[in-house]
Parts: sequence; C-alpha cells; structure tokens
Amino acid sequence: MTTGGAHVTVLLEEAVESLAIKHDGVYVDATFGRGGHSRCILSRLGEKGRLLAVDRDPQAILAGAAINDPRFRLVHRAFGELAVAADEGGVAQVDGVLFDIGVSSPQIDDGERGFSFRYDAPLDMRMDTTQGETAAEWLARAELREITEVIRNYGEERFAFQIAKKVVAARGEQPIVTTAQFAALVREAVRTREPGQDPATRSFQALRIHINQELRQLEVALPQAVELLAPGGRLVVISFHSLEDRIVKNFMRTRSTADVMPKGLPLRADQLPRPQLRLVGKALRPSAAEVAANPRARSAVMRVAEKL
Repeated sequence: MTTGGAHVTVLLEEAVESLAIKHDGVYVDATFGRGGHSRCILSRLGEKGRLLAVDRDPQAILAGAAINDPRFRLVHRAFGELAVAADEGGVAQVDGVLFDIGVSSPQIDDGERGFSFRYDAPLDMRMDTTQGETAAEWLARAELREITEVIRNYGEERFAFQIAKKVVAARGEQPIVTTAQFAALVREAVRTREPGQDPATRSFQALRIHINQELRQLEVALPQAVELLAPGGRLVVISFHSLEDRIVKNFMRTRSTADVMPKGLPLRADQLPRPQLRLVGKALRPSAAEVAANPRARSAVMRVAEKL
C-alpha cells in the first residue's frame, strides 16, 4: 500500500475563526477527514459545547476513534445526508456548519484507493468503500455519450470525446480495471496539455467527481445546513474546484438576496420576504506562505454566510 504524509488542513485558523465559536455552542464539521478542523473547534469549546462530525470514508471514521472527548460525536455518512446525520447525532439546531469539500490528501496518497494516476492500483475512486459502484465498474458499462459528458462536464476536458472513444474501444479487448490502464488511454487521446500538467489529470478528477456524486452531494447539503443553523449561526465552506465554488457562491448569493415582489402589491415593509442569509466578508484564499508550505492549498476558496 502506498501512503503519503500527514494530512495538512487548509485554511485551518481562518475557517474556525469564521465560525465565531461560542463557548457552549453546538457545531458540525460536515467533512471530518483527519480531524484538523474538528480538533481546532474542540479546543475553543467549553465543557458544555458539542461537536458533531460527519464523514463517508471508513478510514476517516477509524481516524476519528482517536478523539476521546465526551463533547464529540462522529457519524459515518455522506454530507449530503446532513439532516439524517444530525438526527443520529442528537442535534436539532447548531451554531455553525463547516464544509471542507473535495478529496483529502490521505485519499490521494493511498495508491490503493485508485484516486491518483501516480500509482498503479485498482480503479476504485469511492470515498465510501463500503457501498456503491467503482470507477472500473462504471467504465465497463457506461455508454460512449455518458463517458464523454462526464469527462467534459466534470473535468472540463476538451478531448472528452476522443478519450471516451479510446475507453470504449479498449474495453472491448480487455477490462479497464487499473489506474495505469485508464491513464494510458487518456494520454493517448489527449494531443496537447498545459505545461506541467499530466494529460490524465482532468479525466481522473471527472471520474472521481462522478463516482462520488460530489457536486450533487454539495447541492443537497447546503440547504440542509441552513435549516440546521440557529439565527446568527455561520455557514463556512471551503472548496477546491471552480465547479464546487460556483455552486457555493450561487447558493449563498441567492439565499442572501430578498425575493423581488411585483410592484403595487399591498404589503407593508415587514411583510416582504426576507433573505435567509447575509454574506460575511469576501471569498478568502490561502496566503502565499500557506501555499508555499502546502501546494495543494493553492486552489482553495472559502466563503462564509450567517443565518438571519
């Protein structure tokens, strides 16, 4: 098994600071990972404070067992099931919800998980290895059109059709079951690529996003988070991909803007619909020093909103 170094939590202090931790507050870390944000939140909570953490990765759940704290509860679920996880954790209303979206360093650096083309391993890519279809299984059955759309839409890959044709032709001769097989097919189909970027990068990203339904998970999780928040509670979201950030930005913008009513309606000012959220500050990116220390932080964007 290939394993990498310890996971480095991105925007750690900034994210926890943005939650505006109350001494006796209740918080949700919707993407536990290896617990960087959770540990920082716990360090700022008093004895009566509570933290519910959520993660879909069994290895993250195992890592969470190291936190022996009566204020802490970890639930094995995807963050798209946030409302169910909160119910299982005995939480009805919270003072803050934190999302750190995307794949974690341990998932990438463990070659056996199949997330990276740097290792020759089974083409799995599931964040929750206890359920669902692997990337290899999906590639074995998906139609040409579907493969093209996934690679184009989630990888923003202009050679998506050529890659899909290669995959369909190759699987007719032998199953595509390893990361090396898939990466080689992509490299054959991609004619040009940005300097310093492996031709397989975009396609691996696209396949991972599709297999784990990452964008859909985010779309359904954000409204659940707002429902859980008490008035004055904070929603903090860190994303690493433009598609994710677009979903977060549009959601927060929509929920922080009052509905426009037709002119002439006989309504008083206090009867007009009010926005659910207010934006807190501007989008924040890691400092140059953080990116230098942890290059994987370079694409991170953090957005914060408060429930009205």
